[in-house]
Amino acid sequence: MTLHEAIQQALLKAGKALTASEIAEVLNANSWYSKKDGSDIKGSQVAARVKSNSHLFSNMNNLIGLKTTQGLVAQKSVPKQKQISVKNIGLDDNLLMKVLINQKNFKSLSETEKNIPDAPGLYCVRIKDPKALDAVFFNVLTERNHTILYIGVASKSLQKNFFEEELRAKGHGTFFRTMGAVLGYVPEEGSLVGKSNQNNYKFSTDHEQEIITWIEEHLIFNWIATTTDLHAVQAKLIKEHLPLLNLAGNPGVINNVRVLRNKCKAIARGTK
Repeated sequence: MTLHEAIQQALLKAGKALTASEIAEVLNANSWYSKKDGSDIKGSQVAARVKSNSHLFSNMNNLIGLKTTQGLVAQKSVPKQKQISVKNIGLDDNLLMKVLINQKNFKSLSETEKNIPDAPGLYCVRIKDPKALDAVFFNVLTERNHTILYIGVASKSLQKNFFEEELRAKGHGTFFRTMGAVLGYVPEEGSLVGKSNQNNYKFSTDHEQEIITWIEEHLIFNWIATTTDLHAVQAKLIKEHLPLLNLAGNPGVINNVRVLRNKCKAIARGTK
């Protein structure tokens, strides 16, 4: 179903005119139409599609309606499936790992963040198109025939450890710091001087926001909430899949990643 057809269905179901934002909300809640990148449909996109199909829709005082219902057949509204906590469906470790890695289960951040629970679990990060990375890293992923960047553990809370720390820079997320280094960002010189932890470098606020924006645009995610032996499962997955940005326990660790992280540490320590 195309976007304008989905808009017709939303209006047919409502039985009245709606704003573009209201239509977008309806569409994001069901499976009539989904964007290729999995991200939410925005009101501005609805408005643009309505404008380009003025023969189908009326638009008065920001209320969009159908010019005619002739020939339209109401389609069943099926709610979009949400990610389910694996602990609730009792998977063994081998099946759990397959579910986590399966590329079909990955979503964009805008869709994923709504459902991330305050519970322990595992998460995996893929890149949509490896060409968005430096050629060295693109070549590595091409050779490994996958798009996996990182496999992580949230020992207490996926919401806090995964979403807030690793994707929103609220804390000292290993993935976020590594991703920033690989993208060419460096911390402020001497920012770790006098601090007890000499490894947890941070980027400037402006650079953090740029990294967050890049992550939102280029990466997709999957997570599973589970109380299994998280570190044991993570170790198996890292050894099997050789994620690009995992360093610890990774037999396929890329020296370029380590060099870039060490460069950031040296700058933050004031030794470079």
